[in-house]
Amino acid sequence: MSGIVQEALGAEAHVAKVDRLRGGSKKGVYRVHTGGTRAASVIVYSWAEAENFWPASGPVDTAHPFAPASGLIPFLAAQRRLDGLGVRVPGVLLADDSRRRYPADVAVVEDIAGGTLEALLETEPAHASHALSELAAMLDVMHQQRSQHYGRVDVLERGDRASGDSCEQLVLERAVEDLAEAAERDLRIGSATGYLHDCLQELAARVAPRTQHGLIHGELAPDHVLVDATGHPAIIDIEGLMYFDVEWEHVFLRLRFGDRYRALSRPGLDPARLALYMLAIRLSLAAGPLRLLDGDFPHRTAMHEIAEHNAKEALALLNR
Repeated sequence: MSGIVQEALGAEAHVAKVDRLRGGSKKGVYRVHTGGTRAASVIVYSWAEAENFWPASGPVDTAHPFAPASGLIPFLAAQRRLDGLGVRVPGVLLADDSRRRYPADVAVVEDIAGGTLEALLETEPAHASHALSELAAMLDVMHQQRSQHYGRVDVLERGDRASGDSCEQLVLERAVEDLAEAAERDLRIGSATGYLHDCLQELAARVAPRTQHGLIHGELAPDHVLVDATGHPAIIDIEGLMYFDVEWEHVFLRLRFGDRYRALSRPGLDPARLALYMLAIRLSLAAGPLRLLDGDFPHRTAMHEIAEHNAKEALALLNR
């Protein structure tokens, strides 16, 4: 990585050590420790094909809001949009898709080395509460952005239209697909497929049309928020940034932040959308990890646990 780091930081920079960071399933994430420069370390994102652990699933509609969000172009579009809104994201030091110095699309970004909000919530909850409040304010800024069209930011920037007729219809279609995939791999889901399918249809029928959409991260969890040395949060894994129903974001926030979601909760959300999206996300979080395990993703125990937990929760929703 010496070539790209020197291009980003200057010829005097040299690589002292490289650590691969855990968690990435669509790109490689590396902390590069440097010498000869003011930056003690930088983060390198590599979108090499070998870094993507998701198994191929045939042709993909790249304009679909739920298409795999990965690559330099969606990353840069999201980074520009959030930075322009004053939402803290790591600064970009270098973006290169030439493959001259590195055999993949690559970005060198600021290393916000204070750790994740997830870790801070466990070790220093008092300090974490300030970061959580700032995160809530950042999300307010994002969710208050409005667009008549839904879709990923990079798709809309290039003048394309996202697939589908409405957010709720896309969610329903994806949930039906996730249900079928989960049913093939989990006997409990398989035996309840008919009930779950009927429940999805009933919940979708209760959703009224909508013409305005907010800007959402899409998969914002406490491990997707870094906290710098001064306690301020920054959002990462932003490639999926899109205009969509903010209820989709809030359901995910509720699942991933648990009791701490209270700091992020907001009034005025549509209960019909929340109900549909909760079941849809549970099915997605059951099917997705099981699909990932069809490949050679290394952290297999964690994926099994995620799938197991969400399969149980999806089935529990039938009784509510």
